[in-house]
Amino acid sequence: MSYQVFARKTRPRQFSEVVGQSHVLQALANGLDANRVHHAFLFTGTRGVGKTTIARIFSKALNCEKGVSATPCGECAHCVDIDQGRFVDLIEIDAASRTGVDDIRELIENVQYAPSRGRYKVYLIDEVHMLSNSAFNALLKTLEEPPEHVKFLLATTDPQKIPVTVLSRCLQFSLRRLSSAEIKTHLGNVLDADAVEYEPAALNLIARAADGSVRDSLSLLDQALNFGAGRLAESETRTMLGTVDESRVIELLHALLAGDATKVFEQVDTLQTYGFDWRASLQELATLCQRIAVYQQAPSALPDDTPALEAIQNLSTNIAAADVQLFYQVAVAGLRDLDFAPEPRAGFEMAVLRMLAFRPASAVVQPPARPAAGRTTAKQAPSSTPAEAQASATKEVKDQATPAKSEPTAAQQQPQTGTQAAAASQAPAGAAKQAEALPVAEEPLAPAYAEPAAVSNEPVAGSEQAQSTEDSHVQQAAGQVDWMVLVASLPLKAMALELANNTSIVSQSADHLLLGISQETAMVCPEGIRQRMLELVQQRLPNVKIELSIVEADSLVANETPAAKAAQVDADRNQSAQDSIARDPNVQQLVSGFDGHVEPESIQPRELSE
Repeated sequence: MSYQVFARKTRPRQFSEVVGQSHVLQALANGLDANRVHHAFLFTGTRGVGKTTIARIFSKALNCEKGVSATPCGECAHCVDIDQGRFVDLIEIDAASRTGVDDIRELIENVQYAPSRGRYKVYLIDEVHMLSNSAFNALLKTLEEPPEHVKFLLATTDPQKIPVTVLSRCLQFSLRRLSSAEIKTHLGNVLDADAVEYEPAALNLIARAADGSVRDSLSLLDQALNFGAGRLAESETRTMLGTVDESRVIELLHALLAGDATKVFEQVDTLQTYGFDWRASLQELATLCQRIAVYQQAPSALPDDTPALEAIQNLSTNIAAADVQLFYQVAVAGLRDLDFAPEPRAGFEMAVLRMLAFRPASAVVQPPARPAAGRTTAKQAPSSTPAEAQASATKEVKDQATPAKSEPTAAQQQPQTGTQAAAASQAPAGAAKQAEALPVAEEPLAPAYAEPAAVSNEPVAGSEQAQSTEDSHVQQAAGQVDWMVLVASLPLKAMALELANNTSIVSQSADHLLLGISQETAMVCPEGIRQRMLELVQQRLPNVKIELSIVEADSLVANETPAAKAAQVDADRNQSAQDSIARDPNVQQLVSGFDGHVEPESIQPRELSE
């Protein structure tokens, strides 16, 4: 006997053998068992999901010699003839090749005759949307009131092209795309039945490439077995499909997280060396980001056989949720733009460059760096690491929260520098120059930042005094924990740092520390991230019992988080800059003289000059 492909060899012959589509099968089976069978059915869905197969099984159920039921015997002459495609009362019409009204008129003329052998004469019209408008109009009356011995089964992949007058005369069943897991299970059963050795990872690749179509997956399975000389291996299947290796995309994502453009382009060259398709590479990158996002929010949602699961687990702890969302959106947008790029590689490169160029702003305000010794001003600069940035924010908030003393500060007692004196001696040279050079918002000089040892409540005794240990910064003299200083001292990054910045102390005692986070923060931070933060805090405070609870957002107002305090510092600086502009006499002259107004949103505080 000649070789038969899997798509024909494994075609279901009973409703119970159909993969998926339980919502359709249940309705048809109940109707058959209760003898409530409509005269016209329309099956819709993408290619290869079982439209024609279900229609043939339904026809067999109607004409089985043992009676109408949802479980035809499959052994009588009628069932055997239908399975072999030679049953005279099952008329299959390919509407793609017989689209004219004359073909439909011929069908209508034969409808009135009784079936030759079976109980019903069944007309199976495949790709019915290809019929012309005149053919549809000719079919309407017969479709609405056919003879009792006639059943119409229509199948189409594009129901939008079918006139509503036809749709209203049919029971419509929409067949869904199958999931990769369903297809993989079905392929495994097919190979087990044929005693063919295979690697599960290869089935994963074929199931994903099939895109929800069982027939496509079986065709790819035939091709892969031919490519692998009768065996199904992951490497050979990947080569045949042109699928990108997950390890290459993972290396590319690591380079993107590090912000190393040179390393990124090395990975791009590697992709080209192995001949990977650029569209498939972007799709694989988007898929990887989607899996990381799912694992961050619900780790149990990813099955244990997910490809590169260990790498996904590691990446989920080192990448912020906002970065994952950004990378995914850029990859999806890059897929749309790939057709318009000068060449495919250029489109891929621009997509990854957008991932490097656009990153979500950090939730922690970047404060000015601590000024050098002997100076009263410092140029604002971002900290080199997140921990240093958090430490600077802590010092700025503590300095601003310190009550002002009655005596003048050291900065107030010092004479003005040359730069300050020159700025003070300048005066406006007339309305014309005022219009040409608008003043920039000038902030009051921020108090000098304290040295790290100054976080303690004890006074500084001079250069020979020994510095206190790091734990003395965390716990003040009264035994209370300074949460901002503690967060700055912890080796936190990415999501763990964001969690700590949005955490506050609810209550504390000598041997107990209760931390609180809002419900919104708990929803975006996985349990593993929270546990990691608690472990680091416990290492810093070994003699204190640490607990973390989810509290109402309102209860965090009295116990401000580091992020809230840093945001308040930023808001105060903006307000100070706006007040400075509003009080400036030059601005007041321009507003009154030219009937103008100031846009507060356009004012930004200027960096402190040296």
